[in-house]
Amino acid sequence: MTATMTEGRTDRADGGENAGKGARRGRLPRVPARIRRGGLPYLLLLPAVVLELLVHLIPMVMGIVMSFRRLTQFYIRNWSEAPWAALDNYQVAVDFDAPIGQALLHSFLVTCAFTTLAVGLSWLFGVAAAITMQDSFRGRGFLRAVFLTPYALPVYAAVITWAFMFQRDNGMINHVLHDQLGLTDRPSFWLIGDNSFIALVVVAVWKSWPFAFLIVTAGLQNIPRELYEAAAIDGAGIWQQIRKITLPSLRPVNQVLVLVLFLWTFNDFNTPYVLFGRAAPEAADLISIHIYQSSFVTWNFGSGSAMSVLLLLFLLSVTAVYLLLTSRRRRSADA
Repeated sequence: MTATMTEGRTDRADGGENAGKGARRGRLPRVPARIRRGGLPYLLLLPAVVLELLVHLIPMVMGIVMSFRRLTQFYIRNWSEAPWAALDNYQVAVDFDAPIGQALLHSFLVTCAFTTLAVGLSWLFGVAAAITMQDSFRGRGFLRAVFLTPYALPVYAAVITWAFMFQRDNGMINHVLHDQLGLTDRPSFWLIGDNSFIALVVVAVWKSWPFAFLIVTAGLQNIPRELYEAAAIDGAGIWQQIRKITLPSLRPVNQVLVLVLFLWTFNDFNTPYVLFGRAAPEAADLISIHIYQSSFVTWNFGSGSAMSVLLLLFLLSVTAVYLLLTSRRRRSADA
């Protein structure tokens, strides 16, 4: 009986080994944990990469190809048959002695001035409001919600409202400045002429500064309160605390914030298009509207694509130089 039990255990052990070998042979080889951990981030990024290719990269490549062709309204139905233009579209765009090049250069300079003012004022208002809202007081939550309202509103609805406010005869701006305060001799034209640049900057700053306020407010949460208390004990005033503690601590946040505001503002199309329509005044002829007119108003898509590529190269160059300078400054500060 003992021999029978021993044989039964041996048979079961052999059967278990054979079953385990068969299961191992039928199972796929296990992927090493290191590879699984390294490949998981790329797998999670795959949907975003596919959408980026479909939404941005493929149209960008098509635009680059179109910039080397004489693509006009005669070849819209089959743009691949448009004659090859090589670098002619680029030469026309950068020929500043010709009318097209002069108009593009003027639009570029207007855009640079507009971006400088809009980004500078947005950053200044955002930092000032965030520092003011740093300490607790009654009504701080309500004021924060009010400050973020322009950022939460739809762009088209907000800019259309500003367009009504800038109307000459029945707009609120002229009603306050001329009728109520008497600061002007007569109602001003805000959507045409030189004043259009001022109107554009006002709307852009109103729309952008809440974003700066939000980002700087988040950055202020990482500054220890003990630094301000120690500075106050040492006799530092509010301006010395801002200059010696707040601004140096916010340097990494401000570097990213300024770059994002610059790219958004320089490429802004919705604000001038809704405010002025297809034909922006000469004083507010931003490069985004100028490229739109060169492409969809004059039906010269080859020239408009070349201008878009030049704008892309300019923004990439500025971004690369900015990141290089900020990284060097950060390394020197850490050293």
